[in-house]
Amino acid sequence: MTDRAIARMKLSKSVAPDKPFFMYFAPGAMHAPHHVTAEWRDRFKGEFDMGWEQYRELVYKRQIEMGIIPPGTQLTPRPDWVPAWDSLSAEQKRLYTAFMENFAGFFAFTDHEIGRLLDAVKALPDADNTLVIYIVGDNGASAEGGPDGTLNEIKGLNGLSTTIEEILAHIDTLGGPESEPHYPVGWAWAGNTPFQWVKQVASHLGGTRNPMVVSWPARIKHDDKPRDAFLHLVDVVPTILDAAQIPMPKTVNGIEQLPLAGKSFLASFADPGFQGRPEQYFEVLSNRSIYADGWKANAQHTLPWRQDLAPGNWDKDRWELYDLKADFSEANDLAGQMPDKLAEMKTKFDAAAQRYDVYPLDDRGAARIAIPKPLAPGADPRATRFTYFTGATRIAEPAAPPMKNRSWTLTAKVKTDGANTDGVIMAFGGVAAGLSLYLKDGVPIFDYNYFEKHTVLKGQAPLPVGATTVALDFDYAGGGVGKGAMLRLKVDGKQVAEGRMEATVPGRFGIDTFGIGEDTGQPVTFDYQPPFPFTGQIEEVDIQVR
Repeated sequence: MTDRAIARMKLSKSVAPDKPFFMYFAPGAMHAPHHVTAEWRDRFKGEFDMGWEQYRELVYKRQIEMGIIPPGTQLTPRPDWVPAWDSLSAEQKRLYTAFMENFAGFFAFTDHEIGRLLDAVKALPDADNTLVIYIVGDNGASAEGGPDGTLNEIKGLNGLSTTIEEILAHIDTLGGPESEPHYPVGWAWAGNTPFQWVKQVASHLGGTRNPMVVSWPARIKHDDKPRDAFLHLVDVVPTILDAAQIPMPKTVNGIEQLPLAGKSFLASFADPGFQGRPEQYFEVLSNRSIYADGWKANAQHTLPWRQDLAPGNWDKDRWELYDLKADFSEANDLAGQMPDKLAEMKTKFDAAAQRYDVYPLDDRGAARIAIPKPLAPGADPRATRFTYFTGATRIAEPAAPPMKNRSWTLTAKVKTDGANTDGVIMAFGGVAAGLSLYLKDGVPIFDYNYFEKHTVLKGQAPLPVGATTVALDFDYAGGGVGKGAMLRLKVDGKQVAEGRMEATVPGRFGIDTFGIGEDTGQPVTFDYQPPFPFTGQIEEVDIQVR
């Protein structure tokens, strides 16, 4: 990705050296899955053996020394949802430190790659007049890995848990392509030092606050002192447009645009006293907050590691109140002392929520994921039949056929050279979960990957030479989401294999996609090497859902 970014930037400057360029560089880091090579992971062997409380104290001390947080900032205490490191077993400590070493290796590798990109920017002829906005993260550190961490985060996001014993049995795959790793809750808490809470908990700064670095040598005089203007991501685009002296278009492709919610912070480049935005609301899964002129009111509602939990009862949420001018880390709740101020802030949140369409609140995690998403633009939402041809690849899961929590039949019309034909006919999903119909030495195989537990149906002989029809009947048991199914593999109408599943994927297969003729991205099964293109001819793949 870095190589491509540098190459495109250099191409732009080669073709039109006087023309400004815009680049949006957004690596998958530090989002899960935390994939990294052993070379980078091993650099951090033993670096986190002290545990998350001591690590957090070290980070806090370093933040004070570097001036990243104000003097007098309090380090918020360990909450009850994070166990004390000393209370853990030897197995837990071994597992948890391995996850953090893997995360740190991923982080260091990412930092190295961003450094390469910035070095390339500095080598440009007009480097001094190049504006770089570097936002480190897009939310607080994530606790979606659960109390123990996971090698399959998609399983957790579907509301299903994994035991420590199951994880340790496959710990040698950590960080590799066979895994979808995510570290445990305790390290996410430590990653948000000195704040409370984590990603998804938008009520607290531990779930939202990120550092940002801006460089523009031609316009910004270097300043070692961090600035603390309160900004929001919505302010970035207005600032870029302001700097480039480009107005926001009123229409795009004939569609009238909503007004930008943010405001330019271009003035902050020359004004250390720039205050930023006077007000901003936050809401994710009903965790909500309102900031106004240094004050912040928070209501924590859901738990990121409990995707199966939707507590409701929003009126019973306890609101907290903080004075950020005197309390940078949200350590001292003033709600009991200042009920009138809290009521004023809650009224402000309600007004913002009405204005920006936050209501109605929805606190469902896994249950929301399980809801079928809108189809591709132009598709019939009532359709029960979907027909695809070779070349239909990398179709995002929400735009693919709805093949979960229902019965369906897949029918593929193909032409083969018998035992000499290999490759994927249809694949949906990847390492975390998914399904694939493919040929190997001409033999039809169907694999349903239920979070690394594979149900495999295999034909008894290679397909005949010439035109053939391969079908898979998936008869869903019903009675709710994620229930079992009966599977039957057929060749030219004749059943060649059958199998039964006790459970199926209820929500999402993950970030991998749907495709015909190859398995792009991570493979559904390691029985083949992706993309494993089909070497015969696919006339069509028909999927009928019911």
